[in-house]
Amino acid sequence: MSALPDPSAALSDRLCEQARLSRDARFDGLFFTAVTSTRIYCRPVCPAPSPKAENVRYYASAAAAEAAGFRPCLRCRPELSPGNDSWQRGDHVIARALKLMEQGALEDDSLDAVAQRIGIGARQLRRVFVERLGAPPISVHTTRRLLFAKQLLTETDMSVTDVALASGFRSLRRFNAAFQQANRMPPRDMRRHPAKAIGGALVLRLGYRPPYDFEAILAFLRTRSLPGVEQVDAHSYARVFGPADAPGWLRLSAWPGGEHALKLELLCPRPAQMLGIVTRLRRMFDLDADPRAIADVMRASDVLKPLHRRRPGLRLPGGWDGFEIAVRAILGQQVSVAAARTLATRIVQRWGTPVAVPAAPGLERLFPGPEMLVDVDLREVGLTTARANTVQGVALALLDGRIDFRSEQPLDEFVARWVELAGIGEWTAHYMAMRALSHPDAFPAADLILRRVAAGDGPELSTKALTALAEDWRPWRAYAVMHLWRAASDAAERDKTARESRTKERKA
Repeated sequence: MSALPDPSAALSDRLCEQARLSRDARFDGLFFTAVTSTRIYCRPVCPAPSPKAENVRYYASAAAAEAAGFRPCLRCRPELSPGNDSWQRGDHVIARALKLMEQGALEDDSLDAVAQRIGIGARQLRRVFVERLGAPPISVHTTRRLLFAKQLLTETDMSVTDVALASGFRSLRRFNAAFQQANRMPPRDMRRHPAKAIGGALVLRLGYRPPYDFEAILAFLRTRSLPGVEQVDAHSYARVFGPADAPGWLRLSAWPGGEHALKLELLCPRPAQMLGIVTRLRRMFDLDADPRAIADVMRASDVLKPLHRRRPGLRLPGGWDGFEIAVRAILGQQVSVAAARTLATRIVQRWGTPVAVPAAPGLERLFPGPEMLVDVDLREVGLTTARANTVQGVALALLDGRIDFRSEQPLDEFVARWVELAGIGEWTAHYMAMRALSHPDAFPAADLILRRVAAGDGPELSTKALTALAEDWRPWRAYAVMHLWRAASDAAERDKTARESRTKERKA
């Protein structure tokens, strides 16, 4: 079994007390404060007057606070806090179990089945959760659903029945009972001033811990956006999603007023999809990352320290769909980002599925799935024979189950399975792990730009030399990739500006 990091070990009561009294947003979601006199638990950023220290208890998770008999604060709203990335990322058993739970594993499978998928016994998994998170897996799972339901009841005008479906409850009776137990009130009493949907779209807040460089993520996605599927500008990301006969759309932008949150506008015809979509977006935009933990590694590196100083909020941009990222990665082998985007756009226009009713202007196609591309002639849109064969080999392997994008699988296992396919090398496998799985330690060491930038003013590093250098960057090597790529992009932009300036001077 992999070693289990313990984020709470670094958060002593003294540190938690300092963060609580200063309302430090960097600690939001890393622990929760419970007050014995009111039986309420809060975020460390709660604006309410600070209680006496002797009445305060600290918990590693919202589930642990609720298991101890505390209910969520109505003022600071624990449902808006970002997740604890230290528990959710990596290959240790808690992270892998949480990923399965995010995918709804405990809704369809027993705890025994979940434990078996990550290679341990159910009793051991339950013990580890209680030791590290303060609550058993089923309590963590239920708390997550109830907090999402609380947000929907507070911020939208969805019916209670739809809220129950959206938060993963298949029985309204069970939802009402669970909500009453956790919040000491029925769901209908939580709704006092529900917000009306604008144009049919709900508006939700997705919180994060600062610093957060939303502009950098948008810039990364903008150069790779696919017309018809996505729209990315300097301020927002929009996308259509399926199914084709009942499509929805979403848009993410910065929350106005400087709050540490993104604004999600969401039109989702099927409420049961909603929690999965929000979970996917939190991963895609890396909203649960702990910048403090990442910074500790970045600052210890002579190569990364100056890059991190320039962009302390740089995050890991994920992808919406695993197969889509796989196709893009294959198209991007040894060609420019622009060339890969052109080929991907042709694939969308030729084989993408038109939605029944355009979800929004300019959003009218779904990226084709593996079943759509497995038998077509991809050379029609300009792919080489080798690239076409690789894409179709991946599509076939996904359909027959030889490979997959299960988020709970360890990085080494994922890479080993993918490189067995013709046309897939370690660079491609690690790139997919970085974008499709949002794995924080994925590292495409053979990348030419990485080897050049990491070398500084010296000669280009070999793949072996870069791999050795990056050992000290674990477990956040994927963030190092983003810093090095961004440094190269910034340098290219400065060179372009300088050339344009010299050209203007000559003409003058």
